[in-house]
Amino acid sequence: MADLTLAHELALLGHDDAGVNRLGSPHLGYGLAGALLLDLALAGRLAVTDGRVSVTGAEPLGVPLLDDALTRIASDEKRRKPKDWVGRLAKGLPERVLDGLVDAGVLRRESDRVLWVFPRTRYPSPTGAEPAVEADARRRMLAAMAAQGPVEPRTAALISLSRAVGLDRKLFRDLPKDQVKRRLAEISEGSWASDATRRAIMETQAAVMAATSAATTAAIVTTAGS
Repeated sequence: MADLTLAHELALLGHDDAGVNRLGSPHLGYGLAGALLLDLALAGRLAVTDGRVSVTGAEPLGVPLLDDALTRIASDEKRRKPKDWVGRLAKGLPERVLDGLVDAGVLRRESDRVLWVFPRTRYPSPTGAEPAVEADARRRMLAAMAAQGPVEPRTAALISLSRAVGLDRKLFRDLPKDQVKRRLAEISEGSWASDATRRAIMETQAAVMAATSAATTAAIVTTAGS
């Protein structure tokens, strides 16, 4: 698939074989927003300094999802925290990312109703088999978790995002828990990338975790009060 981004990979990993979002809303959106920030950081367009996102290069990348996010950040009068941008970029983002996967033929869109009443949209693979781009992302991540030493920055970023939205428990469930915990810490703290890139990943991971935790707490409070 042309113009494949971390957001596309995370969206694929975040849906089960039936094409159902297993992260729920708004968690998927927050994860995808974090993916945009990390792709821009890896491309040398963004940095996180003193807890704020700053633009370090305004040249377009030629990928609409990333260029639109970069334009929004560059044109904002304030230097905002990663958590602020995670919330702002998340709105409408899942639909846009999934539309791109459908247009590319990676997924197909199915609309139906649960119990003939509640509308539902699913995004299964057209062939019934795991899409090749998803299989590649899963392979890279599992290989990194099973190995030792440095991790390629894009794969490390995807692993960090998966951890932030709680996908790590599903993706690495066949690996020993102690190994997963140790390796996740190594990937977060290792010297596999520049200080600026590592800082951006750690700050973005924390921002996505904070956003998803706040959403979960709000949902629990709402349910308890109803």
